[in-house]
Amino acid sequence: MRLDTLSIIEFKNIAEQRLELSSGINCFVGDNGAGKTNILDAVHYLAMARSMSTITDSQCVMHGKESFLTEGRFIGDNEHIENILCSYARRGGKTLKRNGKEYDKLSDHVGHIPIVVVSPADTALISDSAEERRKYINRFISQIDRGYMNALIRYNAAIQERNKLLKNSPTEEMLLIYDAMLSASAETIFQRRTEVIERLRPLVESYYALLSEEREAIGINYKSELHEAPLMELLQASRQKDLVNEYTTSGIHRDDIVFTMGDFPLRKYGSQGQQKSFLIALKLAEYTLLTEHCKERAILLLDDLFDKLDMRRVAQLLRIVGGEIFGQIFITDCNKHRLERTLGEAEVEYRLFNINSGSATTL
Repeated sequence: MRLDTLSIIEFKNIAEQRLELSSGINCFVGDNGAGKTNILDAVHYLAMARSMSTITDSQCVMHGKESFLTEGRFIGDNEHIENILCSYARRGGKTLKRNGKEYDKLSDHVGHIPIVVVSPADTALISDSAEERRKYINRFISQIDRGYMNALIRYNAAIQERNKLLKNSPTEEMLLIYDAMLSASAETIFQRRTEVIERLRPLVESYYALLSEEREAIGINYKSELHEAPLMELLQASRQKDLVNEYTTSGIHRDDIVFTMGDFPLRKYGSQGQQKSFLIALKLAEYTLLTEHCKERAILLLDDLFDKLDMRRVAQLLRIVGGEIFGQIFITDCNKHRLERTLGEAEVEYRLFNINSGSATTL
């Protein structure tokens, strides 16, 4: 899958822009705050109907304006055309259209335009709580398995209702009803997470070895109470604890993904460069599985390419993504000469855009 043309109107600091893009590597250079990442975010809206950061739709509207629009013409690996339009108005909300037809549910679009993002914000996957890692794995699996996404929606709805119930002296009969609802969804989620992480592990190890030239051994493991017992048994065992705390203390909402270097936590023992290399390896592994499932090469967004990486590792990364398994790539960097020099060392072809105050020119 590749994005052939991109049109943006009143999105963040971009007043109006139309870009004709390379099917290979597209590089966006410019000063900090010029709008490089905003172009990548506009692409992300077309794939996922939301920002790739934590900001809201209304925060993406250009200052002083009432709405934004981003539109793209995608060409599949088999040359089929997908026209995607995403717009948001402060008063009217968000609209997403595929080939002229509006979606009833935005979530129905997830997976049609496969996309993977590598950005400085990824460090939260290592430094922050287990919730960040659950969000990551949920977003990834939802792109390749709609049944997983539906099970997750059901589980989250049931856990909210059960927690409300626990605050109001519930009967055992009522708790058993919610226990059964949670257990059914949890088993689907647990099995799928287990399968996906088992498939990710060798790919992450392989990509990390390429990036680091096999200097360190890393690991990725799935931590869940459901490895020990079915959720129904866990909920029964924690019944009194739940009643005292007035919330559900066992379940897949407490799962974690554990990252290691050797036998030690990556967060404590990995340098910034090692952690960044691990995160890139994780995203490249995600890319590989996503492309394999969708039968389409995903779009890869590399935001702030040199963040916490030396030029040797960046050049090695560019050599990796320049291979046939990878398709269209978007790269941002604030240093044009450094990027051109590294791209030259990697011996890859690219198209270069200069971004200045939200306006793009081809170099």
